[in-house]
This record gives sequence, C-alpha cells and structure tokens, in this order.
Amino acid sequence: MAAGVYRSLSQGLRRITPFGSRLYSDEAKTVTLIPGDGIGPEISAAVQEIFAAASAPIKWETSDVTAIKGPGGKYIIPQEAQESMNKNKIGLKGPLKTPVGKGHPSMNLLLRKTFQLYANVRPCKSIEGFKTPYPDVDLVTIRENTEGEYSGIEHMIVDGVVQSIKLITEPASRRVAEFAFDFARAQGRDTVTAVHKANIMRMSDGLFLKCCREVAEDNKDIRFEEMYLDTVCLNMVQDPTQFDVLVMPNLYGDILSDLCAGLIGGLGVTPSGNIGADGVAIFESVHGTAPDIAGKDLANPTALLLSAVMMLRHLGLHDHARRIETAAFETIKEGTALTGDLGGKAKCSDFTREVSKKVQEIE
Repeated sequence: MAAGVYRSLSQGLRRITPFGSRLYSDEAKTVTLIPGDGIGPEISAAVQEIFAAASAPIKWETSDVTAIKGPGGKYIIPQEAQESMNKNKIGLKGPLKTPVGKGHPSMNLLLRKTFQLYANVRPCKSIEGFKTPYPDVDLVTIRENTEGEYSGIEHMIVDGVVQSIKLITEPASRRVAEFAFDFARAQGRDTVTAVHKANIMRMSDGLFLKCCREVAEDNKDIRFEEMYLDTVCLNMVQDPTQFDVLVMPNLYGDILSDLCAGLIGGLGVTPSGNIGADGVAIFESVHGTAPDIAGKDLANPTALLLSAVMMLRHLGLHDHARRIETAAFETIKEGTALTGDLGGKAKCSDFTREVSKKVQEIE
C-alpha cells in the first residue's frame, strides 16, 4: 500500500506523466474557468483570490456553459466555451446544475463527450487534523468517463417500458486500463484493482475485465487484482487501507468514488480531474450546486481549491501547488476558519482569507 497515513497530495500527485505530462515555465498559462451554478461562482472567486495571493502564473478566461440546441435539435456546449477549451486545453469547473427527468441533458456528460474526457481521477486521502472514522485512507479511483450506462442511449419501447443501453467498447476499456497502470506507476503505487460485475453482465463487464487483464499482462511490475463491485463496497467500509488504485466502468465509478469521498469527510474536501484526448483536461469540484446557501457566503471552496491544485501539478507548477495545498491543509488542521459542512462556523470569505494569508507566509 501507499506509504504514510498523512502523506500530502504533493506526493500522491507529484508526477504527472499519465495526466498528460504538460510542463510549463512560470510564464502565465491561460485556463478556462467555468464557475458553474449555485455556489459555483463564489467558490470559483475564492480559488482566484487564493491563486492571486500565491502569485500563481494563471490567467483566467471565464466561460459560461449553458446547454443550447444545435443543428438537428441536439443539445451542445456553447461555441464560445468549446473554442476556449480547444485553445487553452485546461479547464477548472465549478458545480453544474442538472435537471432531473426533464430538460437538457447533464452538462457534465456533454463536457465529457465533447472533449473526450475519458478518465476521471479522484484521489481520496485522509486530511491530518480533520477527524473521520477512517484516519488512514489513501487511494485513487479511476473511472471510465465516456460510456457505460451514462452513454445516454435510452428509448421507450412501449408506454411504461423504457430501455437504457449500457455501451462498453474495447478501445475505451483498454484506454482507461492503460491509463490506470500508467498512473499507478507514475505515482509510486503498486496495485491496480479492476472493479466489475462480469459474473452478471458477462458480455459488457466481461469485455471491460478482459481488457484490464490484457493490459495487466503488459504491466507486470504493477500488481493486478479484480473484484466484484459489491465486494469492493463491503471491504471498503471495513478497511479502505487494503485498496490502492481502482479502475472501473462509468456508473460503478460514479457510485464508488462518492463512497470513498465519504470516508475522508465528504465531497467538500475531495478533488477531481478529468483527463481527455489531445491534451485536454478539466478539473472540477464534484459536489452539488447547493442552491440553498448560494450567495450567502457559506460555501466551502476546499474541493475546488484542491482540484485546482491538481491542475497546477498537471501544468508542472509544483511549487505553487505545494504552497496552496499546505496552506489549505494547515487551515483545516487548525480548525478556526472551517465552514459549516466541516463542523465550523466560518464563512467562505473567512476560510479564503485564512488560506490566502498562510500561502503568503509559506516559502
């Protein structure tokens, strides 16, 4: 298992080869910022303020992502947002509202499909000083991000009968499996576990598992395990330290990564990155839009901030990432400027000021 109960993400995500190996000088890099809905604009502004305090060489190009109907009536990403991402290649995204059962499709799904964001990477690591029932979690979930049950292929056969297609392809399965092994090797991790239900969905999950096994044969330096999804969930809540890197199809990854986030304190402290083809990557907070507290200065910007730290490392800006991450973790450990979801009474602006103050003191 990965070493160290409280090893910082600066070690856990320090080498970026499987993230695209994009290394830059301190010349400012333009990043597409998608503030999102609800609390999104507030936490995005908090990240910008902390980045400014750290003198991070990032220029922000704000872009609105609202579903619009394109030719043929299909919903698409606005052209301005597409052009911004195609130009900048790197994005940071706040939470986006998704209508339930009606209206436009999930904008998160549209972004993944539009930019072929094939691998979702979510580190789950215990934070020193922030107590949870599981003090020594240190694992990463890697989720195939473009197909499976989330392919959006649904139709009504007759009234009252709806069919949803689970699409699994060999190229997508092999691509995410290769990414998982490359990631494990680059991060100094030693085990990849393929999560599946091939005992029930023998063709679809069977194909995914077959691809994982074949990729494992070409990566003998990394230990390979395979485990049923339900068994993983059971073992995860009993002893999460037995897991290292887990790779899985789309729906399983959506569920299991949230379960893992719960082990370390919730989605409010969990970073996430989506890695795509042609060097495109979008880093995001994965919590909801929290419309009930939007505009009230109560939101917790930690998840988006740590996702932005992942982004900095992806860009090769390791020193800025280290300083910002250290400032955030020290603020959480001290416990005097925690937002309500972390057990405190501070406002978003209080947390932001404290992190900004600390980041200027860290060399």
